Amino acid sequence: MTTATALTGVIPPVCTPLTPNLEVDTGSLTRLVDHLLDGGVDGLFVLGSTSEVAFLPDGHRRTVLDTVIGHVAGQVPVLAGVIDMTTPRVLDHTRVAVEAGAAAIVVTAPFYTRTHPVEIEAHFRALAARAGVPVYAYDLPVSVHSKLGAGMLLDLAADGVLAGLKDSSGDDGNLRGLLLERRERADVGSFSVLTGSELTVDSAMWMGADGAVPGLGNVDPHGYVRLVRAAARGDWEAAREEQERLVRLFRLAFVGGTRMGLNSSAMGAFKAALHLRGIIDHPATMPPQIPLNETEVGRVGKYLATAGLL
Repeated sequence: MTTATALTGVIPPVCTPLTPNLEVDTGSLTRLVDHLLDGGVDGLFVLGSTSEVAFLPDGHRRTVLDTVIGHVAGQVPVLAGVIDMTTPRVLDHTRVAVEAGAAAIVVTAPFYTRTHPVEIEAHFRALAARAGVPVYAYDLPVSVHSKLGAGMLLDLAADGVLAGLKDSSGDDGNLRGLLLERRERADVGSFSVLTGSELTVDSAMWMGADGAVPGLGNVDPHGYVRLVRAAARGDWEAAREEQERLVRLFRLAFVGGTRMGLNSSAMGAFKAALHLRGIIDHPATMPPQIPLNETEVGRVGKYLATAGLL
């Protein structure tokens, strides 16, 4: 089992640019990484939800790992999602990520079959025992149908199993309870808590979170860095103002309306925004996601212009 010093700051979940024939566009991916690093981010998270990990074949996953880790060359830590349904499958992804040089792995609860908290705990323990790098839990109940309990997470932290948490549950009450319990316990070490809710980063930081993993940070990393740095120095008015600007920008995620699922709309909008900003060559998303049409892309451009990004 391996632990690490606490991660803090802005660690965006990196989009996966694709070519028109749905291969990984490595040239666009390296430009996107440079865009994020220029924005001042503190780390990168590849192969998460915003990376379309659920849609990517294993070969695409390996290409993303090799491209990003090789290009970053140690400038910031690169965390790798090893998300899959069962412990053996996640162990396979973990081996590949560690061989590629990932600084840490990010793991959800098992899914598809319903799992008991005892099984989820065993899953994290098995991964930590074999990974050789820090393990971060990813709380994503909307997709994996299991909520990670604060007590279990902090007990695993105390045992050196978990180095931190990415909380994408959208449950601010439970997040606050976890942060409070973390302060009350002396045995959890440097357990890092990062919010994945890009619309409430200021409030999460005020409650005591250590940083953010914002999907919209692909489009505007500078904004999230300004927000988190303002919060870190206690300038809550500046943090609130920046957060509200980003909330307005996030409206681009809904341009697909009822014509498609929210995932298709948000991923299509993020990639359209990156394409309009000249960062990636194509806005393609992986099937069965529905692509945005010309009118919807035009609406994305208007949101970018209003935010001063075009």
